[in-house]
Amino acid sequence: MIVYVLNPGSTSTKLGVATVTANNKGVTAVVEKLELQHSTLKARASDHGAAALSLDGTALDAPVGLDSEAMEAIRAFIKQASTEWAKPDAISCRAGLLGPCAAGTYRVTKQLAQYSLLHKNGIHASNYGARLALEWAEMFGVPAYLVDPPTVDELLPEARVTGVPYLSRRSRFHALNARAVARRAATEIGKRFEDSTIVVAHLGGGSSVTSFQNGRAIDTTGALLDEGPFSTERAGTLPIEGLLDLAYSMPREILEFQLRRQSGFQGMLGTGDLKLIESRAVQDQPTREAINAYVHQIAKNVGAYAAASPGRPDAIVLTGGAARWTSLMQRLETRLGWIAPVVVIPGELEMEALAEGAGRVLYNLEAALDFQIPI
Repeated sequence: MIVYVLNPGSTSTKLGVATVTANNKGVTAVVEKLELQHSTLKARASDHGAAALSLDGTALDAPVGLDSEAMEAIRAFIKQASTEWAKPDAISCRAGLLGPCAAGTYRVTKQLAQYSLLHKNGIHASNYGARLALEWAEMFGVPAYLVDPPTVDELLPEARVTGVPYLSRRSRFHALNARAVARRAATEIGKRFEDSTIVVAHLGGGSSVTSFQNGRAIDTTGALLDEGPFSTERAGTLPIEGLLDLAYSMPREILEFQLRRQSGFQGMLGTGDLKLIESRAVQDQPTREAINAYVHQIAKNVGAYAAASPGRPDAIVLTGGAARWTSLMQRLETRLGWIAPVVVIPGELEMEALAEGAGRVLYNLEAALDFQIPI
């Protein structure tokens, strides 16, 4: 099977053509990838609210900001790639912030594409993906799919509870990559993902630690302004009193920007470039101290989510951009190896995960899901 893959981001968009084959372990995708750097793809005021869109499937060309410079560049990129690749059996795209849903592969409909553009659950470039995937699919008369949205919510009831009765924990994490690397790790240790207990630490610009039990994400730190270890730019879990002091000292939008973009290594060291941080650590004590804290927070969170699993984990997976940092991974393996075997998968498998999600549907290994649009 041939699957075209689309992964839109705020300043770059990745395309891929994948050959997906079925085997006794499920499906495997080999992806040829292209990447386009473009101007910032962001929402306009007209992107919000029911007044801008019809959800009945009749207003596919509604004016929702899709005439931007970035969008036109992406469309041209898609058209060019389409002339060079073999005809696809399906299109598979990274999902946007759809709201709580089950893991799996979802059919893209006009209604789903338009709902995603409302940005009801947060503004993100990936919200444009469903619309682009639908357009691409219509070029070839094939189905379009979204795979494992970042708002996959399968938490245990007890994982939702906080000490504040009117505040619940929610699930927003690196679901696409976390599930993909958990599947691969399960295969490496000779088990099925659906029969395994696996803790995944995704370590990149944002971080998330997630506990999987029998294929279900039963608890997660979250990946936005939620919990977990700090990252290259984000703050991670904070002491409540200190956060309250910050919150009362500046406007919310400024604080949110600082916690999202000016914290972590960026805030402490003035850079989120992990290669530069690694090189500076040789002679700079503050850099070494920040790295020590990073290791400590990752280990602490992985340990907590291992303990929150119903049984001892079969594997711990370290993934994301920071997993390319060999000496850091070695330190974490030393800290965590007593809990379970540690599997390091550098970078991310998002493009492969998108292709394989569609492949499982095409080979009838899974049923495609229909997203229920909230009324």
